[in-house]
Amino acid sequence: MAKERLQKILSSYGVASRRKAEELIAEGKVKVNGRAASLGDKADPYKDLITVAGKRLGEKTAETVYIMLNKPRGYVTTMNDEQGRKCVAELVESVGERVYPIGRLDKDSEGLLLFTNDGEFANAMMHPSGHVNKQYRVTIRGGITDEQMVRFADGIELDGKMTLPADITVVEERSDRTVVTVVLQEGRNRQIRRMFEALGIEVMRLKRTHIGGLKLGMLPTGQWRRLTGKEVLLLARSCTAKKLKEAEKYGRINANMKGTRS
Repeated sequence: MAKERLQKILSSYGVASRRKAEELIAEGKVKVNGRAASLGDKADPYKDLITVAGKRLGEKTAETVYIMLNKPRGYVTTMNDEQGRKCVAELVESVGERVYPIGRLDKDSEGLLLFTNDGEFANAMMHPSGHVNKQYRVTIRGGITDEQMVRFADGIELDGKMTLPADITVVEERSDRTVVTVVLQEGRNRQIRRMFEALGIEVMRLKRTHIGGLKLGMLPTGQWRRLTGKEVLLLARSCTAKKLKEAEKYGRINANMKGTRS
C-alpha cells in the first residue's frame, strides 16, 4: 500500500475529521514509529506504528456507522468539554462504535445533527465546496420587514466576507414573534444568529430540520437513530464534492452498510 498523509489515515480510521486530525498532529499528539509527526507527513498504516495520544491506531472498523441525533438545547457539539458542560457525546454513547459529529450546532441551537465514523464522508460533507443545503426553523422576536428579508436573502457581510444567498420564508406571524424557515448553503460559526443580529433582530429559538434531502422528522429530542442506506446515498448526492460524485464512493458506502436498514 502506498503511503498516505496522516490526516487522511486518521480520518479514514474514524479517529477524527481531517481538520481535527491536522490539529492533533500540530499539537504533537500523533507519532509515527515513535517520532512526533509533522503536518504533511505520510505513513503506511499497515507497516508503520501510528499512535494518537499514546494509543495505537487500531484496526479499521468493520462497520461504517451513520446516525442522526435530535440535539437538545444546552449541549455543546463536542465529544468532551474541558469546562464540564453537557456535550453531545453523552447522547450517542449507546451507538456501540466511536462516532463523531459532522459539523456542529451551537449550544443554544437544536435539531438535526449527523454523526459517523467514516472520515472521508464527513470531510466531504463539511467541505465548503459541497454546498450542502441546510434548513432551519427560526423563531425571532417581533417581526421582520420585506427590506430585511431581501437583505438576508441577498447576503450579509460577516467578518469582512459576504454570506452566500439564503432562502427565507415567513411561516407564522404573531404579535410578539415570527417563525421563519431559513435555507443556507454554508455553515459559518453561529451564522444565522449573526445574520439576524446584523439586522437588529433577536433569535429566540433555532432548530435545524433538514440536511440535504434528509429530514429530522419525528425523532424525539435527545434520541438518535441509524440512517438507512438510501438516506446515506441521499446525503452523498446532496454534496457536490468530487469524492462523493464518484461511483466507487457510492459502491463503498453500500458495501459498508452492514446492519443498516435500507
